Amino acid sequence: MIRSCAILAVILGPLAFLCAGARGEDATQEPAGYRNNNYRAPTPATLAGARVVTTAQAEALWQDKAAIFVDVMPRPPRPPNLPPGTVWRDRPRSDIPGSIWLPDTGYGELAPVTETYLRQNLERVTGGDRTKLLVIYCLRDCWMSWNAAKRILAMGYTNVGWYREGTDGWSEELLPVAEALPAPAVGE
Repeated sequence: MIRSCAILAVILGPLAFLCAGARGEDATQEPAGYRNNNYRAPTPATLAGARVVTTAQAEALWQDKAAIFVDVMPRPPRPPNLPPGTVWRDRPRSDIPGSIWLPDTGYGELAPVTETYLRQNLERVTGGDRTKLLVIYCLRDCWMSWNAAKRILAMGYTNVGWYREGTDGWSEELLPVAEALPAPAVGE
């Protein structure tokens, strides 16, 4: 089977992931660092140091108020070429009720101001307790949540859950969502 998969990989190229699935393996491996491009792509099944949370587990944690849910979905920027005076309305973001939305904190590289925004808001919502359970999410097949969870682990938080299915998995189970606003910078 492995040899035939290797041959198929040469012939099929990008479709070779089907062969990995036939062996029961996840075709996407964890990178050593952060993902810096193509953020909407299949994610690994794991994140070293974090626990992967299923929709059923996320719902139980949410019902029990046993975790802080952190949405890291990016916020669409205002188009730079809008004529002066044009009304701009942000696209609404629906997330898991009670979540804190920290947009743009899941990119592979963060500007210092964005990293400070992430650090300060995590400090605020955890009360400085780095052992509180944080459940990080975005959408399904979104590296933003994987990157953010990895970064939060690197910041010294020790109880990090990665909700890989994100609001896609949540909504498919007809669980409630609420319109979200980005968390303000600390002090605003």
